[in-house]
Amino acid sequence: MEITDIRIRKLGSDSKLKAYVTITFDDCFVVHNVKIIDGKNGAFIAMPSRKTRSGEYKDVAHPINSDFRGRLQQQILDEYERVLESGEDVPHYEDDESLQDE
Repeated sequence: MEITDIRIRKLGSDSKLKAYVTITFDDCFVVHNVKIIDGKNGAFIAMPSRKTRSGEYKDVAHPINSDFRGRLQQQILDEYERVLESGEDVPHYEDDESLQDE
């Protein structure tokens, strides 16, 4: 499975949550709402999740092995750094009407 597109939606705040990411696989399957979080040991990704009745968060979609998770995280963080360094005018998540209902 190849990652064929990564779209970064930077947040305009100073929180630990830095961006939302949409990832396309093999030009035919998309995953929305992957998060880039600034942790104490550096940036990492968090997969889309839902809150359960018990208040716990469970991933909706996630890699099933550590090799793919590492590759996915590296490609997302590389693209995030590229966007930051290039100064591209990437739309902020709050401004993207197509994702506001998710």
